[in-house]
Amino acid sequence: MARFVARRLAFMVVVLFLISVGVFALFYAHPGNPARTIAGRQASAQQVQLIAHRLGLDQPLLSRYGHFADRLFLHADLGTDFQNGEPVRSELATRLPATASLTAGAALLWLAMGIPIGVQAATRPRSARDRFATAFALIGLSMPTFVLGLLALYVLFFSLTKAGVSLFPGSGYVPLTQDPLQWLRHLVLPWFTLALVSAATYSRLTRGSLIETMSEDYIRTARSKGLREWRVVYRHGMRSAMTPVLTQLGIDVGALLGGAIVVESVFSINGIGKFAVDSILSDDQPVIIGAVLLGTFFVVAANTLVDLLYAVLDPRVRLA
Repeated sequence: MARFVARRLAFMVVVLFLISVGVFALFYAHPGNPARTIAGRQASAQQVQLIAHRLGLDQPLLSRYGHFADRLFLHADLGTDFQNGEPVRSELATRLPATASLTAGAALLWLAMGIPIGVQAATRPRSARDRFATAFALIGLSMPTFVLGLLALYVLFFSLTKAGVSLFPGSGYVPLTQDPLQWLRHLVLPWFTLALVSAATYSRLTRGSLIETMSEDYIRTARSKGLREWRVVYRHGMRSAMTPVLTQLGIDVGALLGGAIVVESVFSINGIGKFAVDSILSDDQPVIIGAVLLGTFFVVAANTLVDLLYAVLDPRVRLA
């Protein structure tokens, strides 16, 4: 176990290094001029040059990356926000609770919806339940997240507010420690927007994996012992069938922790995704690079945790 974790940590460092090289080259080698963006159109060439010197943008590319890598890997320093002079690490940490709350709640909802629907479809193939699950998956996979979010805002916020019923806020985020009830009210619509789209994927994954698992020899052996069907399905079949679901969950949760860009933008949640979008529009390169590296870290970390859970769910999986 310790060797496996050590290998994954080393792999994480290598991945972060490669991503940092690629992202740094992409954003610092493009023809844009952040100093001009910060100074404004009316600024003189001398003012632009002074800003570029202050930000270190007048140094050679390799020298700039050397300073960046030294701060990143030795001090976990992502640099300074060009717009307000604040450390990027602090700004991302401030916005992480909103993104984490959105991701955790949505993940619980889509698992609670998608897995039971997939199980019912797999245990009753070609039945009405299976057809319902197929229709649910097709509708969910065909519905863009931003369309569902705008529809939820129109029906459950705008229409209800117009009728004098203030049930769900239309935008914003309230920290859990400040007011738990308002935290919940502000996140209900974003949670269901993400969950309804993702639940369709998980229902199809669960259905396909469980149908394949139920044809295995050890399932037939369990049935021949006289075990009840629910015990065969949930005690023996589900443990192996959850492997692809866990794989997808690791990818989705890791990616969303790096910023749920569409949902945060639609519902004006000041999380990492919205912060990254605003930084792209203002050409704030340290923030963009920091958000990309943070997303990479979460994806690798989530998939490492998933690999550890494989051995817990399926005894045939060994980490050695």
